[in-house]
Amino acid sequence: MTHSMIFKNSFKQMSTITVGLCLLFASCTTHDTRTPVDYVNPYIGNISHLLVPCYPTVGLPNSMMRIYPSRTDFTADQMRGLPVAVPSHRGGSPMTFNPTQAPASELKPVMDYSYDLEHLTPYRWSVYLDEAKIQVDYAPATQAAVYNFRFTKDGDAKLIVTARRGEIKANADGSVEGFELLNNDTHLYVYLETDQPLKTSSYLGETQGSLVLDYGTVKDLNAHYGISYISAEQAKKNLEREIQGFDVQPVAGAGKKSWNNTLSKIRVEGGREKDKTVLYTSLYRTYERMVCITEDGRYWSAYDKTVHEDETPFYVDDWIWDTYRATHPLRVLIEPEKELNMLRSYIRISQQTPEKWMPTFPGVAGDGHGMNCNHGMAIFADAYAKGIRDFDLQTAFNAGYSVIHEKSLLPFTFQPAMELDKFFHEKGYFPAIPDTEQETYPQVNPGEYRQPIPVTLGTSYDFWCLAQLAKALDRQEDYQYCMQRSLNYRNLFNPETGFFHPKNDTGEFIPGVDYGWSGGQGGRYYYDENNGWIYRWDVQHNLGDLVSLMGGPDRFAQGLDDMFRTPIPRGKFTYYNKFPDHTGNMGMYSAGNEPSTHILYLYNYAGQPWKTQKHVREVINTYYRDDVMGVPGDEDGGGMTAFVTFTLLGFYPVTPGSPTYNIGSPVFTKSTIDLGNGKTFEIEAKNASFDNKYIQSATLNGVTWDKPWFSHSDIANGGKLTLEMGPIANEQWGSDLKNVPPSAEF
Repeated sequence: MTHSMIFKNSFKQMSTITVGLCLLFASCTTHDTRTPVDYVNPYIGNISHLLVPCYPTVGLPNSMMRIYPSRTDFTADQMRGLPVAVPSHRGGSPMTFNPTQAPASELKPVMDYSYDLEHLTPYRWSVYLDEAKIQVDYAPATQAAVYNFRFTKDGDAKLIVTARRGEIKANADGSVEGFELLNNDTHLYVYLETDQPLKTSSYLGETQGSLVLDYGTVKDLNAHYGISYISAEQAKKNLEREIQGFDVQPVAGAGKKSWNNTLSKIRVEGGREKDKTVLYTSLYRTYERMVCITEDGRYWSAYDKTVHEDETPFYVDDWIWDTYRATHPLRVLIEPEKELNMLRSYIRISQQTPEKWMPTFPGVAGDGHGMNCNHGMAIFADAYAKGIRDFDLQTAFNAGYSVIHEKSLLPFTFQPAMELDKFFHEKGYFPAIPDTEQETYPQVNPGEYRQPIPVTLGTSYDFWCLAQLAKALDRQEDYQYCMQRSLNYRNLFNPETGFFHPKNDTGEFIPGVDYGWSGGQGGRYYYDENNGWIYRWDVQHNLGDLVSLMGGPDRFAQGLDDMFRTPIPRGKFTYYNKFPDHTGNMGMYSAGNEPSTHILYLYNYAGQPWKTQKHVREVINTYYRDDVMGVPGDEDGGGMTAFVTFTLLGFYPVTPGSPTYNIGSPVFTKSTIDLGNGKTFEIEAKNASFDNKYIQSATLNGVTWDKPWFSHSDIANGGKLTLEMGPIANEQWGSDLKNVPPSAEF
């Protein structure tokens, strides 16, 4: 079978894929015995409209050891070496293993392999290197892994271990150790053992970064290895703790059990088989980040370049701009203890830096300072509102307060506040310049520009989240201050157009702005990645006020209708060249980017929840499918798929920081959610089907329910939402404006 055939087969239903996996791994027998992880299809979203939304990641939930094949894209005919470990999401593997039987004259630090017959699950990867004629089998533990290589050509079996910026050495006992230098003085260490005696070893080139290990004329070479961010010695300890033998099968078996224990936190009945595939694949994606880097009670911190003793697990690798919206709220619901340790990690990171600022994109090798705004305080406000409180609230507040006031709000920068920040704090908005002018401040990141609308709106939301923390601390003066600044979004609302409109430093709206097109590349002169139609709704914390600003519920709902019905303003070639992130379009709605996720639920705030029910199903059925193009945009390691998980279940946290959930349209007839406290939340959607997407009536915990939302307290100790579903909308259910979801209270 050629690689192109594998590509085509990826579009088949998950049931077909599972048959192949069952034959390879002997992990299941019939369709009826499929476990949650058997539904996971890591190939979903490996190709998309323009960007690279997902990689087929192999690794256990939130674990340090993870890999994905080292190819340029899904359709590539070759991969470059075999990965050792991926330190950060979408970062690739800087260190590679390269099995080969090639003669010395053909050896390279990283070998190019054509391949075929790839089978990949979250806990195991098998691939045939067809020209090299080497069968590869792999399985990970949490900080160690095992590779099995079968050589079928004549000649010595060799393994080249290569670090791009590091050193590798062979020890006298035949073991191998070394390191890869990452950014910020962070090292990825490796310690490797094989089941065959090492005959000879030699370096390729003049450095010690690429070591050739020759094992003679063996046909089977099995290797296990550990990784560490502390030392090679610790990598050896991690290996010895997790993997004793060289057989892939038991490691894969333990990995499958781990995934099933994790994914079983959500159990569903009814729905189509492909709906279950999308659900469990989406849930698997949410466990790619954050990752625990505690090793035997210690961890390396790139933030103060010190090894720390650790009483609780330490987590890194988070892109908070993407994950605060749904990934963290999902963990609050089903992984409260894990989420608590992640919050504690954020606090520790802030305290390990000289500035004591809340991080934004905390990675293994330091804070990436990506995107815009400082949404770290959102995850603390959300967790606290929903009962997770065993963290240092005062320190979290201080870190959030200082990062807004002391660090510049300029996107993709790490620098102290400057003139534009002073203007923001005095005037209540970030000033814009026309997209036809050159930037005058050298501190502005070239290519990212000022992004004044998302900076102003997002920071308004950050202030609201800070206010909730101040209220919990009984800091009334700080509470009033932050609440007042949470209204800053009003300063950029244009009442004549009903959109948020960039304003210059003299207080005038920039003339000639086309909300679907203006703003330069990615709209970043005014917006960010998306256009004005998406940022029209970016007031997550005070949607009731946004309804009023737009002229009331009817005009608010009409604005939502207009968004779905207004076509993109240019041809696709021209439009997507400028807005590559604004994909998955339904009119001007973009299903492919995180700022859009809450918009589908906003009809609930205008007394028209049936339209939310209609559109959430349209988006899921159109763009989130069981095929290789089943993610319409940049997924960002759980940022979008947490939204998919919630939406398939039938509810969504529109406002992280508020202990409330908006009701959508459940796909499954029954969903049972393990809340991690011995209690479950059950959603029964009677008669739910592809056509039966509209709520006819509802009860919550046995009481008639006519609200398109419910509170966390309604379900925190167990609960049941029962919905009667039908094919025609009941426009009366949930329509009373007295029952709309709550917004900020002043």
